[in-house]
Amino acid sequence: MKHQRWLPHPHLSILLLIIWLLLVNSVAPGQIVLGVVIAILVPIYTNDFWTDPPARLRLLPLLRYAGVVLGDIVVANVQVAILILGPAKRLRPAFIHYPLELESEFAITLLASTISLTPGTVSADVDADGRGLLIHALDVDDDEALLRHIRERYERPLKEIFEC
Repeated sequence: MKHQRWLPHPHLSILLLIIWLLLVNSVAPGQIVLGVVIAILVPIYTNDFWTDPPARLRLLPLLRYAGVVLGDIVVANVQVAILILGPAKRLRPAFIHYPLELESEFAITLLASTISLTPGTVSADVDADGRGLLIHALDVDDDEALLRHIRERYERPLKEIFEC
């Protein structure tokens, strides 16, 4: 399709234009032209870095997932603040290998991003074969409990949303 070549991510282009105009706080013709140039060029030059978006997704489970993630971010912020303000010897940091059930690169990227967005955990690496994540957690009492938590709260809903 012709529009795919010039606008590989049309929604991103619209978002970039809006963000540009909000940042400069102006709708002067020059700013609009500059915003359109940015909105066209950034997606074109970054297109090679994007994974293929899913062909289908389920909207209601996606909204439910976003709510769960936002709630978990708030709770994790409080938990991390308590851990950081307490004695350092209470911390039990650990690296854990997480075997993936997901197959879609997009869903795996979203899972890794979700883990990194939640305070206290970071996705450190993806296995070369794409079958596992290396996760660092700030406080790990039970490795298996953390793996179950990630699988139930994040990976299974992503599988339902993107790999239905």
